[in-house]
Amino acid sequence: MVSRFGLASALNHGKRVNKTVNNKITTICQDVFPSNFRTKSSSVDKHKTKMPPADTGGACCCKRTDSSVPSVPISGFCPRATRLYVEASRKVSYEENLLGALPTSMSIEGQSRCTDFTESTTSAMHYRIQEELGVIRQSNGWLQNLHGNVALISRMSINSRNGEFYRQPNKLRHCSSTVRVPGFSSGKNGGGSSKEESLRDSYGAVQMALDAVVKVFTVASSPNYFLPWQNKPQREVTGSGFVITGRRILTNAHVVADQTFVLVRKHGSAAKYRAEVEAVGHECDLALLRVKNEEFWEGMHALEIGDIPYLQESVAVVGYPQGGDNVSVTGGVVSRVEPTQYVHGAAHLMAIQIDAAINPGNSGGPALMEDKVIGVAFQNLSGAENIGYIIPAPIINHFLADVEENGRYIGFCSLGLTCQATENAQLREHLKMPPGLTGVLVSKIYPLTDTSRFIKKDDVLLEFDGIPIANDGTVNFRNRERITFDHYVSMKKAGEHAMLKVFREGQEVHHKVKLGPLRPLVPIHQFDRLPSYYIFAGLVFVPLTQPYLHEFGDDWFNTSPRRLCDRALTSTPTKPGEQLVILSQVLMDDINAGYERLAELQVKKVNGTDVLNLRHLRQLIEDCKELSLRFDLDDGRVVVLNYQAAKEASLRILQRHRIPSSTSADLVNGDFMEDEIEAWEKQTMPKQSR
Repeated sequence: MVSRFGLASALNHGKRVNKTVNNKITTICQDVFPSNFRTKSSSVDKHKTKMPPADTGGACCCKRTDSSVPSVPISGFCPRATRLYVEASRKVSYEENLLGALPTSMSIEGQSRCTDFTESTTSAMHYRIQEELGVIRQSNGWLQNLHGNVALISRMSINSRNGEFYRQPNKLRHCSSTVRVPGFSSGKNGGGSSKEESLRDSYGAVQMALDAVVKVFTVASSPNYFLPWQNKPQREVTGSGFVITGRRILTNAHVVADQTFVLVRKHGSAAKYRAEVEAVGHECDLALLRVKNEEFWEGMHALEIGDIPYLQESVAVVGYPQGGDNVSVTGGVVSRVEPTQYVHGAAHLMAIQIDAAINPGNSGGPALMEDKVIGVAFQNLSGAENIGYIIPAPIINHFLADVEENGRYIGFCSLGLTCQATENAQLREHLKMPPGLTGVLVSKIYPLTDTSRFIKKDDVLLEFDGIPIANDGTVNFRNRERITFDHYVSMKKAGEHAMLKVFREGQEVHHKVKLGPLRPLVPIHQFDRLPSYYIFAGLVFVPLTQPYLHEFGDDWFNTSPRRLCDRALTSTPTKPGEQLVILSQVLMDDINAGYERLAELQVKKVNGTDVLNLRHLRQLIEDCKELSLRFDLDDGRVVVLNYQAAKEASLRILQRHRIPSSTSADLVNGDFMEDEIEAWEKQTMPKQSR
């Protein structure tokens, strides 16, 4: 009943459109529907509707044709209502949303209007209206909920000034596609073309953006992982950012990564203002800046975060790309929406592909649609022309919610599973999956997750939170688009639960699991953090990280030690705080002569005790009570030192190599590995592993 009356209310607004529009509609309808569309029966008399003269070939919405040609509501209706109803009818499931939800007739001011549409007639009618009324393009954004046409039209209203549709509940954005009647000028006095209005709206949106976009100047200095006690030479980086609510500036994490000094400059100003980094999410490549100087905020405007755009919708990217010092505005359309690997943090999250030029310096700038931010520019596809990517609104909102609720960035959730597609029929038969059942095969489970308590290897994951998973791992997303189910997992907040439906040994079972971030055994990135190290008797011990392997060059996958590279990419932690500790290098001295070739090997034991992490190794060495100190390395290699002689040599070696301390600051201060993800592991770790 709600859907029925909502539709009637929307269509009933047609009477408010001025007479000029209605007259034009009547003329167009006479051309669209010729006289042979009218029935020759007396059924016309049953409908008390005003009809154009018979010789004009006009047709009322109730005038029936032969049984093969159902009636269509056109004459006497607002053209926007007609077009919206047509688009909604042809794009949603007719069985579920149209024929099942709509009544067979609709009463409007006592006049019966037939609504028994079919797919073929609706499609044909759509294209004729598109041709005659000059529809610019379809707005798929009107068809975003599962209830389709009825639920959608019930949320729409008509602007009586120019007949345009707008979203009423939250006004996410103005309709980018507008139905215009040829020859009719909008406005109170009939002046002003649709092109002029569009130009004015675009100009206003760009001006609003210019009052929010800033150029970011960063001085950064990255650590040297081969010599972890010193940094590399500083470098200068420029990027873009924009103001959001709360007097904050949103930009990319890679713009301020490893920063030592940050300045921002607003559009039209020559002054630069000091900025402080409030929060950074390297995984999602986002960062928040704050400027304390009150002068900076004069005339600045905060932009609002919008929603995910639909395919072929126009966007504008504003920023400061290379090639000039002034602000730049480039336009494009949305080409694709799907999970993509983020280059900076190596995460696999949703991204929007657009054909606008995104060049170095654009990073952090807003992507706008009308007056709302629908994403943040952050990377492009090397070797391709005009393929850029922007971080969409859901990722931005997730990052901001983390910072606002927890005071810091926590991260995106993971199930802690590696899954395999079940598209092969023989594999499904082996798993005894009945016909029609779809899902993905669980091939690997990360121990330090709540999921590991319930899911077993060779389970088939059928549903996530009630969303069916296809054999290729994708799920339904918007209007006939598909996306991997990992997207819905990542959108959960740390600590939230999810319902999993799995197929195990011929039966379907349900499990409720708690989700949280997943920490790899070998960290993928270490931005804004000095490397950990410990030096004893010239032996340099460090935890294995991917940034350490990156020091072997751009082709690090092939040039770094093969054993370390394989473990970095495949190993998973089995205990909280676990690290792979390696002997990075040997600073030569008489005490360690002969051991110089044992570098780049994992340290497994110290005096027979398994090494958990670098902090544990340091404790084992300094608490040694024996005469000799033994290190068991990879490949069965052994290093043995006289403990007392090694302690005396350590200071001499540090002075010779001008190393200020034998221990990194994080080990001395006691905050080693005590970050938010480590704390999360301790909360969700399975009981049997404690």
